[in-house]
Amino acid sequence: MSWEVIWQLEASLALGASALGTALTLAATMSGLAIGSLTVGRLLVGRSVLRPLRLYGLLEATIGISGLLVLPGFAALEWLDSQLYPLAPGLWPGLRLFGILLLLLPATCSMGATIPVFQIIAQRRGPPVSILYGLNTGGAAVGILVFSFLLLPAFGVTRTAAVLASLNGAILALLLWIERGADPEPATQAVGPLDPVRSHIPASPSGEIGFFTAALPIVFATGFATFALEVAWFRSLTAAFRSTTHTFAILLAAVLIPLGTAARLVPWLRQRGLAPRWMLYAAAFAILLTTPLVERMDLYALAVTGPYSIRLLQFLLLSVAVLGPAMLFLGLPLPWCLEEFSDPHRTAWLYAVNTAGSVAGSIMAAWVMLPALGFARTSWMLGSAIVLLALCVLRGPGKARFVAVGAGVASLGIAVLTTSSLGRERVQLRDAFSVARILAYREGADSTVTAIEDDRGFRRLLIDGFSASSESPGVSYMEWMGRLPALLHPDPETALVIGFGTGQTAHALRDEGPTRVDIAEINPAVVSMAHLFESNQRVVEDQNVHVHVMDGRAWLRRTDRLYDAVAIEPMPPHFAGSNALYSREFYALVRERLDRGGVVAQWLPFHLLPPRFAIAVAATFVEAFPDAILWIDPGTWTGILLGRAVKDAASLGSVWPGLERDGIRSLPADRIRDGVGLEPDELARYVQGAEIITDDNQWLAYGLLRHVAGEDRWHERRAEMRRANLNRVRHFGSRKPLVEHPRR
Repeated sequence: MSWEVIWQLEASLALGASALGTALTLAATMSGLAIGSLTVGRLLVGRSVLRPLRLYGLLEATIGISGLLVLPGFAALEWLDSQLYPLAPGLWPGLRLFGILLLLLPATCSMGATIPVFQIIAQRRGPPVSILYGLNTGGAAVGILVFSFLLLPAFGVTRTAAVLASLNGAILALLLWIERGADPEPATQAVGPLDPVRSHIPASPSGEIGFFTAALPIVFATGFATFALEVAWFRSLTAAFRSTTHTFAILLAAVLIPLGTAARLVPWLRQRGLAPRWMLYAAAFAILLTTPLVERMDLYALAVTGPYSIRLLQFLLLSVAVLGPAMLFLGLPLPWCLEEFSDPHRTAWLYAVNTAGSVAGSIMAAWVMLPALGFARTSWMLGSAIVLLALCVLRGPGKARFVAVGAGVASLGIAVLTTSSLGRERVQLRDAFSVARILAYREGADSTVTAIEDDRGFRRLLIDGFSASSESPGVSYMEWMGRLPALLHPDPETALVIGFGTGQTAHALRDEGPTRVDIAEINPAVVSMAHLFESNQRVVEDQNVHVHVMDGRAWLRRTDRLYDAVAIEPMPPHFAGSNALYSREFYALVRERLDRGGVVAQWLPFHLLPPRFAIAVAATFVEAFPDAILWIDPGTWTGILLGRAVKDAASLGSVWPGLERDGIRSLPADRIRDGVGLEPDELARYVQGAEIITDDNQWLAYGLLRHVAGEDRWHERRAEMRRANLNRVRHFGSRKPLVEHPRR
């Protein structure tokens, strides 16, 4: 699982963050698992493996070596993306899938190949294959937590990959040591050929599955439902816990823990003759009854308090308690069937079909079911489908089937009646304001986006429950994100905005007179709601404004256009994926796309960053744009970094040529000039000795949140961080004192 997280991260950096990119990477990974499982399962037909432990160790070593080689492979794929996308943008999704599949195939095939080898080890060494599968899944849960909370914050991506590869190599060394001096193990009966469509297997002791083909739709459906629910439920839970890398790690662990536990329970359940149909019925009922709880998780999360580590532990326990029953019952059929059909070839088929269901479930949930049905109805459909599958595929007494139908209808009724009608009557959020009216609600492949009117009559844009932008009075920094870089340029003709929000930045930049404004926004739902916010003055309808639904990094890499003014307004630094828009590598791309004299503006949210991290953001920016100043918004007291790649005779901020142009601005010219909190020399002292944020160290993504969450309430902590940062600016600014806004 740790390798898969690294691959997803590298793929998003190399090819652009998007729901499509995530889906393609997942499809490539799972396809490799299925191919590896089927290939090795087929190769074992008619053969005897004398040293299965050694074979497993060699597969682990192959995973480690291949995993390391993937990192430079993605760098090459990034270069190829830059070259080929402008030539054939319509063909690029297919080419990207092929490229990712080619890179991941050696490692993922080796991972998939371990499953049929597990079956041989189970036959030779005694522990049931379900126990080995459960240990493997439990190890994945531990691995994702150790990876996210210890390894990546301490070592960064490259060295963490080296640690993982070393662990894979250590497994081989350990298994070779175990086998030292031992004679080859006596072979069990060689695996015979299998027709996966017509093969007839004697009935099990439980009398449930007599045909191998009956198991295939079961493991496909449970894989489909597990991953589809993961997509749907994670969307709701990230709104409750905030969309951070640590939240994703906790939620993945909350799914893997019950799946691993389920596999460990299978031998005990088989001894008691539990029929698989009851596992499916229980899974369906749990899905339906869990959905109302997941829908209200934002309300339960309000009770989570205490130090950061305790808060995360509470989130984990709460997630396991809510998601656990459904995931446990969904996790029982696959290891149960692996025990039932105990030869490597059949094991390979079962695992491959389950993997195919997982890919189909995640893609269908993100791209079809969530946008068309919404979170709750998607869950209802999945629960109902599992009940129908059990009724159609598995035998059982008529009375039991009648009881199952009745229980299913009752569970569905409870789920429907107790829904909280997300998007119609309420929204999930963590900020301290009330929702008076929901203007629009979109559950898409990337995120859930909502436009609301709050209790004071001001409109806000919510992304996964977070107030990403608003039209509240006093929130003026978005205007100045757009105006300032244009005002510092004598004649801005081309401009770029990365991150649309409510469109206020794009409108302000357009209002300064460039002949072309490009907007790179990753989420199409955000752009679709632009008309709901009057403050943007219908900027997307301007013929000189061009919207590109794309990751900002990908756009910079794929275009050859040069810009006179660039405004960068991503999600907060501690949100998942945002590190990529504050890193050295990102600023290098921005610098390449700046025309001579071009000016770039970067949001520096003082209220969200402890001083050490605010200085790191500024230091990384100044490294790329040495002629830089820090401007302080008088309305919100947030920071805006402004920089040029090349120093002119007059330092940035000493002259403001754009103030000579006509325009209606919310501040007079003297207030705009006086807003400079740190001039270039002062800013250079402010960032001296600070850490530099890179794609490799992922400093914001994996190191920041522990300092942000703090011991106190969120809003108190934000005020504390703002004061600390402004005091730091006061220390380095020698021209005038900064007086904090009285509302703060």
